[in-house]
Amino acid sequence: MRIATWNINSVRMRMELLLRLIDEAQPDVICLQETKVVDADFPFAPLAEKGFTHAHVHGMKSYNGVAILAKRPFVSRDVQHWCKKQDCRHAIAELPGGIELHSVYIPAGGDIPDPEQNDKFAHKLQFVDEMTEWWATKRGPDRRMVMVGDLNIAPLEHDVWSHKELLKIVSHTPIEVEKLTAMQNSIGWVDAVRHFVPPNEKLYTWWSYRAKDWAASDRGRRLDHVWVTPPLKDSLKGHQVLRDARGWDPKPSDHVPVIVDLDV
Repeated sequence: MRIATWNINSVRMRMELLLRLIDEAQPDVICLQETKVVDADFPFAPLAEKGFTHAHVHGMKSYNGVAILAKRPFVSRDVQHWCKKQDCRHAIAELPGGIELHSVYIPAGGDIPDPEQNDKFAHKLQFVDEMTEWWATKRGPDRRMVMVGDLNIAPLEHDVWSHKELLKIVSHTPIEVEKLTAMQNSIGWVDAVRHFVPPNEKLYTWWSYRAKDWAASDRGRRLDHVWVTPPLKDSLKGHQVLRDARGWDPKPSDHVPVIVDLDV
């Protein structure tokens, strides 16, 4: 099973690119973040023509939104809300074969890495804390689960272009890294991409729109992740980070798709 995850930054604006991903990567399941569309207006038809006839969408107007798209029917589907908000950041679907798949979009957190000065950063930290507790109390390490999405945190030193320069930049601050690591450790999540790529190798999934030449400057961050629970670790067979998608025309997302293959 090939699972692709992508912060697409508006599914309607970038449908042409999503169809290109399907043609080139041939995923079986696609998880999206920042779909930015209410459920009734989600563009189901062109995806169905490509074989993705099953869609679990959880969206809102203009902001956020997550989706899980599949060629085979879901066994069940659900959504989860965090921080007493209804902001469409977590969709859940059980796939055939008993794998529970989570498409997650953690808040970006604004620009000031101080929860007392910045409500957005406080929201981000609370969001991660609540998820950490939920995994440990409502799920568990023996459950066959895959969690993918834009977690908006680059936890490792080589997940950013400069560890030293980004220590005070939201997405790589020590408190964010500490909390995301605690969430990973809560039920022994396995970082599926770093399972294949050693932690001392640079690895990015996001490049800012602000860079005039993103490829030349290469000031990236690894914000998009795929985690699996311990029972699926031995099923991991391969990965791809589609760096070239950052340059796809027209108007690429600032994130690129991340793909993991599982033998299940």
